[in-house]
Amino acid sequence: MSTETPKTPAKKLAAKKPAAKKSTAKATAPVETAERISEVSVATELTVEQAPEVSNISLPAIPLNLMARTSEDFDEPSYGNDNNPSAQAGTPAEAVVSEIADIVYGEIDTVDTGSLPTRRDRLSGEPSGKPEPVAMLTPERVLDAKKKRDKPTEGWNKFVYNVTFHAVNLGDSPQTRHRKALDTSIGRPLTGGTKFVPVLTRKGGVGKTTTTTLLGMAMALVREDRVLAIDANPDRGTLAERFNKTTEKTVRDLVSNAAKILTFNDFSEYVNRDKTRLDVLASDTDPFLSEAFGANDYNIVADLASRYYSVALTDCGTGIIHSVMSATLQRADGLVIVSGGSFDEARLASETLTWLESNGYGELVKNSIVAINTATQGTNLIKLREIEDHFKSRVRETVRVPYDAMLAAGSYIDFKKLKPETQEAARQLASLVVDGL
Repeated sequence: MSTETPKTPAKKLAAKKPAAKKSTAKATAPVETAERISEVSVATELTVEQAPEVSNISLPAIPLNLMARTSEDFDEPSYGNDNNPSAQAGTPAEAVVSEIADIVYGEIDTVDTGSLPTRRDRLSGEPSGKPEPVAMLTPERVLDAKKKRDKPTEGWNKFVYNVTFHAVNLGDSPQTRHRKALDTSIGRPLTGGTKFVPVLTRKGGVGKTTTTTLLGMAMALVREDRVLAIDANPDRGTLAERFNKTTEKTVRDLVSNAAKILTFNDFSEYVNRDKTRLDVLASDTDPFLSEAFGANDYNIVADLASRYYSVALTDCGTGIIHSVMSATLQRADGLVIVSGGSFDEARLASETLTWLESNGYGELVKNSIVAINTATQGTNLIKLREIEDHFKSRVRETVRVPYDAMLAAGSYIDFKKLKPETQEAARQLASLVVDGL
């Protein structure tokens, strides 16, 4: 495709140049100026003659660069008084500049730019024998627009891919891509030591322990590092009852033998290991002993956990005034507030946020997640959307936890046997929590 370069009048070029200074040159000056004009003219002719063969030079830039060099060559120094009007008139240097400009633009107008290779010619033909400038290396030239789909990993799309002997590749379904995106979010590496995430509320029976279990399982299934769930209920906690017990030891035993725990294997003797790879530290089964579990005890457990785990979830007890809660909040990197689906449960959860804000945890509240357990009584009598809108004005995000018969039983939970929508809610909650860490 031919490109014509517009011809710029020499008068405009001359007008842009500053007025020539007064010259009282010696007798030899005209001779030297003539020799310099001759050299520039020869160089200009060579440049114009080579222009059709150089495919990597932008033609409009040739006269501008040439005129910049030429004007610098012919600016003559001032030897006399600048106030002399006769020195400010047209000088020989300006006349030479105008003459060369007419010659250069006349020659460029006659250049056959159609002989320059196009981008298509460069892609299909032999590479240029001359070096290209970096401006020629453009994304459109280098990047391959045809992006190949990854082979499908499950479902109907994988079946079609296999029966057609890989001829038809539909890629993963939107559901599979969504699940993989959640996995990537949940499994992202965390830096800066162990992240502590309390799960709390001011009201019992809204699903706080169940939410801790779902969150921990969803994290442990995906993450490559270790996840721990601590039952920090100062009363009788029930977190360990959601798992198959692999040990009878409790958090009280861990505190009593803290000085003897030197390795992860030593710590592992005190936790229950779920098949999702979630470790659970149970509370005391004796309510009289569990009352002794306070802030100092929690700090001992947290210090030990920070040696071996990347994420430590804390199932807090009912209420927010006991001493364990203060130690828990001081270490918190994230926060999950659990609300039921009824009117009074939602109000108590919102009052929990208010208490936290008034006690110096305002930033923690802004970064927190509210899990709304829709399996509680009275959920079907209220507008869940209004409750969600209220909490979204105060926290980062909300997640609905749907009713599931396995969760309602209040006993052992097998994550893989939960309803798909329950698993999805747990994974969304885990993804949001990790995003905040």
